[in-house]
Amino acid sequence: MQAQPLFNRALLTNDDGIDAPGMAALVAAVTPLAREIWVVAPEHDQSGVSRAVSLHAPLRASLRGERRVAVSGTPSDCVVLGLRAVLRDNPPDIVFSGINRGANLAEEVGYSGTVAAALTARMLGVPAYAVSQAWRDRFNVRWHTAISGLAGVVERFGSAPATVLNINFPDVEPVELAGIAVTRQAITGTIDVDVESRTDMRGFDYHWMAFRRQPASAVDEASDVAALRRHQISVTPLGFSLTDMAALQALA
Repeated sequence: MQAQPLFNRALLTNDDGIDAPGMAALVAAVTPLAREIWVVAPEHDQSGVSRAVSLHAPLRASLRGERRVAVSGTPSDCVVLGLRAVLRDNPPDIVFSGINRGANLAEEVGYSGTVAAALTARMLGVPAYAVSQAWRDRFNVRWHTAISGLAGVVERFGSAPATVLNINFPDVEPVELAGIAVTRQAITGTIDVDVESRTDMRGFDYHWMAFRRQPASAVDEASDVAALRRHQISVTPLGFSLTDMAALQALA
């Protein structure tokens, strides 16, 4: 006999855009978990916008199918609109953000629109999961690994986790997964932001920003980065405090 869904209603969003393959993967992963699924996601790619919200411009929403809404804003905008407008009278039990194309680990968590959407949901009182799939080849992402593994993670940690859970699936086949690890966010010091400046055909300068990543030579074995290296699913509880506790004690 098929198990009953964990959720009555789930709200799905992302930062890669409503038409991104990761959204289709998230719908597939959550379908066995919820009786009703709503998608409220950005019209276009909003990667790297963190917790930005649109305070100085109106938001436009367009229906893209049954229970599927595209928003002219950020991932956090989508969650606010979803909870306070689209589903105001029928609030969801849970919010899932993802499935992001690429892991959200270590320092990059602070930039992630995927994680930010989940944090915004939690701020508004709704439990949330952020879900990401690591890759080595961006054109051959193993979406099926996250699709097949998400239900097991949610069933283990419950329908109402006490905090936002940031889930990262390693870039391996489902049969190669080595279990689940509850981890902490790594502090690797391996990320930098570079600027490439160019001149357009009309003589005006323009600039591209890009992250430059270097693999860490040594990481905390209890961290998210280390878990993925061991082919484990990393589950990291995230909160809102940015206090540097070591610095706080030193300053005190």
